[in-house]
Amino acid sequence: MSISVASLTKIYGTQRAVDNISFDLKKGEIVGFLGPNGAGKSTTMKMITGYLPPSGGTALVCGIDVTKDAMGVHKKIGYLPESNPLYYDMYVREYLGFTAGIHKLKDSSARIEEMISTTGLTKEAHKKIGALSKGYKQRVGIAQAMIHNPEVLILDEPTSGLDPNQIVEIRELISTLGKEKTVLLSTHIMQEVQAMCNRVIIISSGKLVADDAIERLKEVNTQGAIIVSFEQEPAGELFTELKYAAQYEQCGNATWKLLTDTPDELRKELMQWALRHDISINSIQKETQSLEEVFRTLTK
Repeated sequence: MSISVASLTKIYGTQRAVDNISFDLKKGEIVGFLGPNGAGKSTTMKMITGYLPPSGGTALVCGIDVTKDAMGVHKKIGYLPESNPLYYDMYVREYLGFTAGIHKLKDSSARIEEMISTTGLTKEAHKKIGALSKGYKQRVGIAQAMIHNPEVLILDEPTSGLDPNQIVEIRELISTLGKEKTVLLSTHIMQEVQAMCNRVIIISSGKLVADDAIERLKEVNTQGAIIVSFEQEPAGELFTELKYAAQYEQCGNATWKLLTDTPDELRKELMQWALRHDISINSIQKETQSLEEVFRTLTK
């Protein structure tokens, strides 16, 4: 596993900022890390990167324990914190050279030019960082996180404060990087998660409340609900013939929601029922929630 967290805990006085959470990330995964403000996301990321010592539990990065070999972990991780601390008086190449020096890269010039190209900084590389737009500052932050070619990327709110065009550009960049890396991505923007991630981890009040594929999570609290769309509006009383439908209600034009404990049986029964009454069915779908609705349900 690229990241393996087991019973990770962080306590400040009487507050359990992170409370006994566990999860694993494999190479090639881009995983959304979600939670309300104050849920413990940034604290968890700082413990995984070795910037904060855990109060309990373990965090391994590429098999290295962050509490036993923090420097070894730093070689494996590229970290973009939410604040994106940059030296505004330094030029882009100068700053990346400084970062490469920290990592003791041998052929730093070639790597710097590669990162400038990869992150789309070519036209801005001659400028001081302070003169760049927010979007290009974020690109510099990602470039410094990638300069030593780490196996794991931890990105905390990488698109915060960007305009729609910049968001799309950063999203495409992260998606490209995620093909070869493991990416843990913290954000409040659900569209970003759905565009880049197949899996999400959600924490609330320091506790893990979900860790699953997005599509499965969107079926939370809707199992047994089927949405049926008809060619023409059927007579409502006909639904009483459906023995596998516990409840039914109209939810749109020629569209009905049927509740059942046996969805597969109900589908078969619906097809026979429709043939019997000469009713045309356009579609039969499971009811799903939006990711935002799932998030609100799990973190209220």
